[in-house]
Amino acid sequence: QVQLQESGPGLVKPSQTLSLTCTVSGGSITTNYYYWSWIRQPPGKGLEWIGYIAYSGSTYYSPSLRSRTVISRDTSKNQFTLQLSSVTPEDTAVYYCARGVQGDSDLIRGQGTQVTVSS
Repeated sequence: QVQLQESGPGLVKPSQTLSLTCTVSGGSITTNYYYWSWIRQPPGKGLEWIGYIAYSGSTYYSPSLRSRTVISRDTSKNQFTLQLSSVTPEDTAVYYCARGVQGDSDLIRGQGTQVTVSS
């Protein structure tokens, strides 16, 4: 059974870059046809899809966050990462990594990590 675990700073200052890592166990991030996503949930709001990196290494970003987002991977560590630049307090949220994409019935999600943007 694949498991995902998010890690990274819980507090980021405005204008800085938020960096999170997702460590995957129980399966390889290069296995054909799997997609590895980042999702967030701001306080009091619904889930927001940030983007994904595919088994092939190709990426897709949400149009609303595309200009500030980079998703990359380290296949030797079986990890993928999220970098979100120029953060503001509106980026405060619980951030999740997941296997799958929006709409997948078999989406597997990590437990999530709280990130607060504040000076």
